[in-house]
Formats: sequence, structure tokens, C-alpha cells
Amino acid sequence: MENNLVVQAKDVVKTYDEGRVQALNGVNLDVVSASFIALAGPSGSGKTTLLNIIGALDIPDSGSVGIEGRNLESMKEKERTTLRRERIGFIFQQFNLVPVLTARENVELPLEILPGFDRAARKKTALEMLSLVGLEGLENRFPNKLSGGQQQRVAVARALVKSPAIILADEPTANLDSENGMAIVDLMKKMRDELGSAFILSSHDPRVLERVERVVQLVDGRIDQ
Repeated sequence: MENNLVVQAKDVVKTYDEGRVQALNGVNLDVVSASFIALAGPSGSGKTTLLNIIGALDIPDSGSVGIEGRNLESMKEKERTTLRRERIGFIFQQFNLVPVLTARENVELPLEILPGFDRAARKKTALEMLSLVGLEGLENRFPNKLSGGQQQRVAVARALVKSPAIILADEPTANLDSENGMAIVDLMKKMRDELGSAFILSSHDPRVLERVERVVQLVDGRIDQ
């Protein structure tokens, strides 16, 4: 599998509260395809801010961020939205499943706004992805009929169903017990191996950090080299 640069952050600075809070202070980070890395650090170190910027949910005050060679700051908001929809997947600690949709329908959601997927193709692709994450036979269950670990597997399937270049997972094990949390991390690594997406996790769980291939330590908005 050829590794290409999918994220290139250079001298990224981000402040809030009219400059009084410096969330990121000159961050440099390169991420290649099929990476499996974690952003680590205490609360307030800048992990979520950096994920939001890589995910095109925010832009830096200064510095630059390239996603697959495209510069975020030069894009219009509509272009960034398209980039998020097509090339970036998100996994959240709260699962963020739609409660009135079944597991299959939740996984289908990202495909509804992509070209080339009619109703039959969406269903087929979602069922294949649910099978890959070990949920075959549970596709018609609603989220409240699934365990926390199963709901997070649905969230992983939903993030991966559009074959994105990058998966961003913000504390993906925080609401799971130890066994399910580690199973989710192992599942994400397995999906990385099969599909080649780059995974960037944020976590301060030492068990998660032991399972990734690279830990990027953030301290006071800087990468601790």
C-alpha cells in the first residue's frame, strides 16, 4: 500500500476569546495515508482544536493546513463542506447516532449526499460495512437496542462507508468500558489495514496509546518533541 501525505500542518496557530486563549501555538504535523496515530495530552492541550482544524471544521488564525494537497485556508466554506463530506470521516465519544434510524440507515446517511449511490447501492454498501465491523444480523436494530460497544461499531462503519482518506476520532473509547474500548481500537486498526484510511485519534487513555503506531504529545498548544 503506497503511503501518500494526507495531512500537512505547518506553523498552525489558533486562538479564541479575542486572542486571550491560545489553543494551538505553532503546530507542525505530517500524516501519511494508512497512519494510525494518537494525539495525547491533558485537557486544554489543543487536541480537539487540532482535530477540528484537520477536519475542516475550523481554520487556523495563521499557518497552513493541507488535506491531500489542498489548502484549507484558500477554500470557500462550500468547498470545505464538500471536502468533509467526501474525504473525512468522524467518530465521536458520544456515538452521535440518529436514534430514529436503524443501524443500517445510520450507516447509509453519508452516502445520501454522495453522487453515484442510488437507494439499492446505499443499502448494499451499508450492509457490507456493518458486516465488516461485526454487526451482521443487527442492521435493523435501533441504537437504543444496541450496547455501547455495538453503537460505536455502527459509528465506525458510518465513518468508513464513504472510503474517506482520513478518520478523526475524538476520545472514541471515553464512554465505553475497558474491554469494549480496546475492542473498538483494535477494530479501527483492522479497518485501517483493510481500507487504508489514516486514523487520527485523540486520547489520554494509556491503553489506547499503547495500541497506536505513533503518539503525538501536545502540551500547551505545542507538539512536545
